[in-house]
Amino acid sequence: MTARGWFLFSLMGVIWGIPYLMIKVAVDEVSPSMVVFARCAVGALLLLPLAIRQGGLWLTIRTHWRPMLAFACIEIMGPWFTLTDAERHLSSSTAGLLIAGVPIVGVVAARYFGGEREHLGARRIAGLLIGLAGVGVLTVPHLTGGDARSLGEVLLTVIGYATAPLIAARRLKDVPTLQLIAPCLTLATIVYAPAAAATWPASMPSSGALLSLLALGVLCTAVAFVAFLELIKEIGPTRSTVITYVNPAVAVAAGALFLDESFTATIAVSFALILAGSVLATMASAPKGSAEPVPVRPARQWLRRGPDPRPERDEAGAR
Repeated sequence: MTARGWFLFSLMGVIWGIPYLMIKVAVDEVSPSMVVFARCAVGALLLLPLAIRQGGLWLTIRTHWRPMLAFACIEIMGPWFTLTDAERHLSSSTAGLLIAGVPIVGVVAARYFGGEREHLGARRIAGLLIGLAGVGVLTVPHLTGGDARSLGEVLLTVIGYATAPLIAARRLKDVPTLQLIAPCLTLATIVYAPAAAATWPASMPSSGALLSLLALGVLCTAVAFVAFLELIKEIGPTRSTVITYVNPAVAVAAGALFLDESFTATIAVSFALILAGSVLATMASAPKGSAEPVPVRPARQWLRRGPDPRPERDEAGAR
């Protein structure tokens, strides 16, 4: 993996490791629908003007509206609500730990739908298993306080998070990042506006809840989605989901730092297993004779330019 890939991977490991703490703080005072609405609205307000300024937004929507709608439903509107609602009964660390099943589901989904073109060698499989073992070590002490509905909601979130990157990589790879994310967040804002209005809090939420909602919108949505889609283009949809092995470690660390939760030897061992598994799962090389990947334009070019003028490769890899 390139230096740029490692930077994006590390960034996403942190940015999507802290939302669980923020969601837990916010959902104690406002409804799950309000959390999703606020998060999407802030992200849309930041990204939509940039996408419009980029030019070609309406043409992009008309051309790709079907996969964009699927991505918005599977990555944003469904999982964000189910995860937020689950955290009314689950601790933030437990929710973060359970989400670490995304890479395994991603591999299965990629194989089932026939879209996996990356080589799954012994090193990658070993990395996924080692990471899963680390998640297991970390999860067992925290699997308390949840009911069947909450666990089912997290499972639905895992399926959404594992499936959406496949759509982005196969059907939306030539769509500029801003022109994909901004319309999706705008649509989610419109969809959740009625439910948010109906559950509007009777009194002003605390400063902690308001700051959590703001951070969810700015850092964990606007910044995170731009970085995540660039990561998918850099290392592929399945490898990109391996960040969910790092996210739980970050979630537990955030709990230790901000909620005075203990940092035990079990947690330390799981950290080592999770990070080792992530390295193995992302560094495995392709088999000999495999086609060279198409060069990916730098992020700044994706933010400035419209769709890539280069012709798409067909299934055989020819121009």
